Amino acid sequence: MTSAQVDTSEQSSEASGEGYERGLGSRQVQMIAIGGAIGVGLFLGAGANIAKAGPSLILMYALAGGIIFFIMRALGELLLYRPVSGSFAEYSREFLGPFFGYFTGWTYWLMWVVTGMAELTAAAIYVNYWFPSVPQWVTALVFLVILFGVNLISVKVFGELEFWFSMVKVTALIGMIVIGLGVLTFGFSAAGDTASVANLYQFDGFFPKGVGSSLMTLQGVMFAYLAVELVGVTAGESENPEKTLPKAINTLPWRIALFYVGALTVILCVVKWTEFAPGVSPFVAAFAKIGIPAGAGIVNFVVLTAALSSCNSGMYSTGRMLRNLADSGEAPAAFRKLSASKTPAFGVTVSVLFMGIGVILNYIVPEKAFGYVTSVATAAGIWTWLMILISHVLYRRAVDAGRLPASPFPAPGGAVCSWIAIVFLLFVTGLIAYDGDSRVCLYVMAGWAAALGVGWLVLKNRRPEVTERRERTSLEKVS
Repeated sequence: MTSAQVDTSEQSSEASGEGYERGLGSRQVQMIAIGGAIGVGLFLGAGANIAKAGPSLILMYALAGGIIFFIMRALGELLLYRPVSGSFAEYSREFLGPFFGYFTGWTYWLMWVVTGMAELTAAAIYVNYWFPSVPQWVTALVFLVILFGVNLISVKVFGELEFWFSMVKVTALIGMIVIGLGVLTFGFSAAGDTASVANLYQFDGFFPKGVGSSLMTLQGVMFAYLAVELVGVTAGESENPEKTLPKAINTLPWRIALFYVGALTVILCVVKWTEFAPGVSPFVAAFAKIGIPAGAGIVNFVVLTAALSSCNSGMYSTGRMLRNLADSGEAPAAFRKLSASKTPAFGVTVSVLFMGIGVILNYIVPEKAFGYVTSVATAAGIWTWLMILISHVLYRRAVDAGRLPASPFPAPGGAVCSWIAIVFLLFVTGLIAYDGDSRVCLYVMAGWAAALGVGWLVLKNRRPEVTERRERTSLEKVS
């Protein structure tokens, strides 16, 4: 056995001994992966993006979906090389050094905290559909407390709740597509007379606002795909990661094709794009147009479920990431402790307190809260994806040089697809910088980077062995 193989087996042993309960079965991991690709970015955010790009938004989702698949195959190769909870930070730490592991772990934590804020905001907006007199912040607070309780019980309860959340989303979206196709084919309902494939190009063409305007929606489209990488966080608590993770990742293309590209195509054929508006779910608006009794209310319930599902996932992942950081000496040791139910309860609690800022935003600026937090979440997500891709490129170099064992789940195209995805993500970052409305998130990220930099200097002063721990990385141990 080579030194590389010895090292990898040691690391795998460490991963399996993290203390977590391997309570997520194949059924739950598969549905978490499916549900991760269906979130509030599609159900609510698509309304604003349709207004900006018209039918060409379909192409933007397809383009971004292809890049997401490259990212997930890169992550899949790393996960099967070394399955470990908190994977993104671990791979950054191994291939780029302790600082990048520290920065990535904390930034992924930030991404989920602000995503949780966005989902709470969206959930409050959906409840206003039925109860317009209830303030947004009250609804957001109630949901925050309920989901917090669920995450403290056990990973099995989290997995089961997420399974049914995802089941509702998947079933409803398939139902929407079938009904939409029925309207197109048989012309029933109030929308039957105007429903037509021609709606994709009749009203000022497929790119009604120009190609530039369509490209500007990519930042919102990328937010819609946040959470697909959540299967990487479940690696430490999956019953059989070697089988469940590849299956979850390989089903991603059809999920994107069906739930994003397919659903949007049908919706935009049934209802012309000019009838959609920002702040209103296009799915709710389409069913209101079709005129099915209680249809809009049912869809509103479904999109509410999607928001709560994503917030639930956020609480799950933030607690695990804080524990990973604490295990590496990059966060207070209190985050390492597991509760009697083997959940990182303290980390979840602290994360939920920060998500509470979203409740405050809903009180102060309810009309702008969603836009603010989604832009910050997108920027943090792009950083995380970049770290996955760069770690993958460096891993492939190490494998090609014979310094590390090959993964049983290699990404097609090797590092080439990772390079394509890196260029694409840098392009989207440029679009964010160009857009005055979303540019503020880069200022927030600059402030976040400065804060983490100060934290790193303090850590270096107090615990230099943590910041100089390069000798523990696989690359250098087997060189």
